[in-house]
Amino acid sequence: MAALTSNVLSSQRSLTLLSRKRPEITTQRKPRLVGDNALLFLTLACMIHSTLAGGKTLVLLDNLNIRDTHSIFFRSLADRGFDLTFKTADDPSLSLIKYGQFLYDHLILFSPSVEDFGGNINVETITSFIDGGGNVLVAASSEIGDPLRELGSECGIEFDEEKTAVIDHHNYDVSDPGEHTLIVADPENLLKAPTIVGKPTNKPILFKGVGMVADPENPLVLDILTGSSTSYSFFPDKAITQYPHAVGKNTLLIAGLQARNNARVVFSGSLQFFSDAFFNSPVQKATPGSQRHDQTGNLELAEALSRWVFKEAGVLRVGAVTHHPVGEITPPAAYTVTDLVEYSVVIEMLSEGHWVPFDGDDIQLEFVRIDPFVRTYLKKNGGKYSVQFKLPDVYGVFQFKVDYNRLGYTHLYSSTQVSVRPLQHTQYERFIPSAYPYYASVFSMMAGLFIFSIVFLHMKEKEKSD
Repeated sequence: MAALTSNVLSSQRSLTLLSRKRPEITTQRKPRLVGDNALLFLTLACMIHSTLAGGKTLVLLDNLNIRDTHSIFFRSLADRGFDLTFKTADDPSLSLIKYGQFLYDHLILFSPSVEDFGGNINVETITSFIDGGGNVLVAASSEIGDPLRELGSECGIEFDEEKTAVIDHHNYDVSDPGEHTLIVADPENLLKAPTIVGKPTNKPILFKGVGMVADPENPLVLDILTGSSTSYSFFPDKAITQYPHAVGKNTLLIAGLQARNNARVVFSGSLQFFSDAFFNSPVQKATPGSQRHDQTGNLELAEALSRWVFKEAGVLRVGAVTHHPVGEITPPAAYTVTDLVEYSVVIEMLSEGHWVPFDGDDIQLEFVRIDPFVRTYLKKNGGKYSVQFKLPDVYGVFQFKVDYNRLGYTHLYSSTQVSVRPLQHTQYERFIPSAYPYYASVFSMMAGLFIFSIVFLHMKEKEKSD
């Protein structure tokens, strides 16, 4: 970036020198020079935007050696446009917020053993960062300190004690030294959400770290990767004298959280999960007859998780919203009950830095006053979703509401308020079929009265003649 800026400045200096050496340049030449200069700055702005497309990211490490041992993961982030700032977690110059503004878009905590963050960063600051819409990727280990444990509790994740590890006596790698803590997790244990974990693969996942459990009362926590039914979390070098912290499928290896403000957090119980060694390591279960794989599925899963947590995947937004009576193109000041209405909305998804039409078949529209009076599916029509329906025979203030909340995607909400009035006096039907018996009774009464009047008058005249 500095080199790019210096090149631009040098280009500007050369242009200035040229203008000084050639005073005979006419006024017709100056606009071209200004246009070239503007084009140069526009190109620079586009290049800067492309290089910073992923956002500014603060990476806190236990030590700077982690930058080398996890270079593949960090290189993948840099290649996708993330501006990474590496610092040790106890650096006294750390700052996440300045003058009430966040200095970074994302935060990576690869510092499991930290006991106190440096500078003005603490668990409360990180929680405020998440509440403000920031995204956090956390990697722990068996050497986990209190700050990460407290951060997990704030997000509905409870880590096991320090020095504990996930143990599985049936699903461990052949290179395990004997503690059975080098776990081989099957792809079947992944969350069934390709937006979060990527495309399905048959490569097993290598894991070595601390176990977690999710708060059952927190519906926002996602069980991304769980242990097998034979796994548990305890001290590897001690006999089991009490019930383990986590047992079986309740043992979380990787967990996630999407807050109500769409901020995302991912917790991994293993820092080694993101390491170059685990990315390139062959893997094979120690059980006889197990298949050997030349490479683990850690790299694919780590990239998919980073895309999701840093909002490169699963991000939706609402575009243009239109509604009008069928046959018209503009909405009225107020609809009338039983009108036939057409509603349409454009929904887009972020894909590789570009907004593209979202492809979904389960998006619903609700026409709500206090409770929904109409609930119907929206049909995809080109780049937008639309539907035609008849308004209920109830007047009042209503809302066209789209509330789309699906696993792996940001919460999509759109609400448009409209008024529905009753029929005007001139709009009511003059003859209602259901009222025909009443019409018949009226006319029959009139006919009977007419006949009675004739008979009565005739009988009266006859009496006088007699």
